[in-house]
Amino acid sequence: MAMLHAPQNPIQNDKVAEKLTFDVMQHQPNIPSQFLWPDHELQSLTSPELEVPTIDLKAFLSGDPKAIETACLQVSEACKKHGFFHIVNHGVDGKLKSEALNLLDDFFCMPLSEKERAKRKVGEHEGYANSFIGRFSSNLPWKETLSFFYSTDSSVQSVEDYFVKVLGEDFRKFGNMYQDYSEAMNNISFVVMEILGLSLGVSREYFRDFFEGAKSIMRLNYYPPCQKPDLVLGTGPHCDPPALAILNQDQVGGLQVLVDGTWYSIVPKEDAFVVNLGDTFMALSNGIYKSCLHRALVNDKIVRKSIAFFLCTNAEKVVTPPKELINKENPRLYPDFNWPTFHEFTQKHYRCNPKTLDAFSNWVKEEELITGNPNVATAIKYIK
Repeated sequence: MAMLHAPQNPIQNDKVAEKLTFDVMQHQPNIPSQFLWPDHELQSLTSPELEVPTIDLKAFLSGDPKAIETACLQVSEACKKHGFFHIVNHGVDGKLKSEALNLLDDFFCMPLSEKERAKRKVGEHEGYANSFIGRFSSNLPWKETLSFFYSTDSSVQSVEDYFVKVLGEDFRKFGNMYQDYSEAMNNISFVVMEILGLSLGVSREYFRDFFEGAKSIMRLNYYPPCQKPDLVLGTGPHCDPPALAILNQDQVGGLQVLVDGTWYSIVPKEDAFVVNLGDTFMALSNGIYKSCLHRALVNDKIVRKSIAFFLCTNAEKVVTPPKELINKENPRLYPDFNWPTFHEFTQKHYRCNPKTLDAFSNWVKEEELITGNPNVATAIKYIK
């Protein structure tokens, strides 16, 4: 099988990886070469603010026709351009929202040996990662992450049980708080799906059905200071493979979005969450709504923290757009697929960018020729 834009070989030397710890590097002027980014990726680090709409979820849920129409029009306009908007009056307690960010210090400020009790294994999607050293050997992001799953399906390990299992009983309250936070994000995402459905001219329930019982991903992001922030990126330019991301970012700032060839900043709003669409929803909308390239910057003075909830479709659901969005003027753009197949493609074969769905579509055609199996939605085995 052809490897498309394949991830580079990881650093194999544990001693090298041990030296690349942020508790040491954030105080040193010399940046390890693995973290340096090419000049063309670093241009326009100072950027104008992107004007994104602020969607009032309480007004939308009130049932007022005018409020519903306003929300749908605002979302439609933003998602046809770049897929980013703020949501307010979301019902999440302000204390929970701030505590979720503050607790990141409890984990990321521990010694590396303690954090690595939750170390993410190669090929897995859950656990602690120090700049994805296990996956790439260059253009590394200047950040640490901790990822875990959330699902309403009782057969999936709860967030609380995950933290107790990997970090011990002392982290039960920590896990319980993120269980509550994950549930709140999941509830919000379903409301957003209703708005997206109505804005595209289908029923408000249509897209919700793809996510019932799904196994979604929560990621805690910790961006240490860097003595030369103009040489690195906290997170490199990428598009999100899942359907939707809900971001809780602190007031430090650093999120940027590429629109019409220019990088714009998403300025933090203390009472709001940032929502952006991912590739899976772009496929669900038959390309009408966009999954946009974005990145995160760091600075030389203060830690930046954020929490991203990635809504994923149910593994058993076939990602296919509603028939109302397909006609002669708007022909079908992408093949049917399911989330595990697409996710594995982005992890093993392609470093995510604006052409991920196109590359995936070409890969699917190759698989059909090789295997003779047109039903790629059930062809997970072919990428293992």
